[in-house]
Amino acid sequence: MKKIILFFALAIAVSTQLYAQKKEIPSAKPGVKYGKEIQANKAISVAKLEKELSSKNTFNGKIEGKVVEVCKKKGCFMTLQRDGEEPIMVRFKDYGFFMPADIIGKTVVVEGVAKRKETSVASLQHAAKDLGKSQAEINQITQPKNDINIVADGVLVVR
Repeated sequence: MKKIILFFALAIAVSTQLYAQKKEIPSAKPGVKYGKEIQANKAISVAKLEKELSSKNTFNGKIEGKVVEVCKKKGCFMTLQRDGEEPIMVRFKDYGFFMPADIIGKTVVVEGVAKRKETSVASLQHAAKDLGKSQAEINQITQPKNDINIVADGVLVVR
């Protein structure tokens, strides 16, 4: 009797795994949205965001920029291009959605909260590892960085 119950429990467990739906991240094509439903209107550029944050610590709204990197593990963050400086880190609210690898090079609008804040060495090294940087590059990160970080509620691929 115990063997029969064990057999059925094992059969249910295996069938559950076989039929579990795998959530796929849609390819980054113009018009594709991730997270909260957003529109591209009234988005400011990354350059304008930098100017906004020079006079205040927080910006709440939409930012348009070009994606230069995305987390290689599962798309849990991306970075937006800046002129002459390191890219801006964009994370997603409550890890509620992820980005596909093919979003690199695309122009996107993100909606959320941008802040100037200090990022610890450990966080910088962790992000570098997730981006696929070499151990030598990771070891060169020895100072915290005071920079712009965005927590996005939604992302829209523009082009």
